[in-house]
Amino acid sequence: MQINLFPVSLDQSIDPDNEVRIIDLFVDSLSIKDYGFRMDFIENGRPAYHPADLLKLFIYGYLNKVRSTRDLEKECKRNIEVMWLLKCLKPDHNTIANFRRDNP
Repeated sequence: MQINLFPVSLDQSIDPDNEVRIIDLFVDSLSIKDYGFRMDFIENGRPAYHPADLLKLFIYGYLNKVRSTRDLEKECKRNIEVMWLLKCLKPDHNTIANFRRDNP
């Protein structure tokens, strides 16, 4: 018999009643474009992050008193809840700051 030290997947490591699941459902239920979020993406370079993903990150940050863009960037790399919420996306602090600036 083999015992797993860690859960097999990120989904299994997040409790069914964890706040990140509520944030995910809430943001996915919104019509992001209708709320004025910028949806125009430049075709050159890397694909842009979807505004819904960055909105999820900001809501998580505000609920957990993480407001600095550099701290949010760190959370994306080390916090299992944020990894689950963003599907392992890792935006850098400039991307996060630009989203905040462009979507007041």
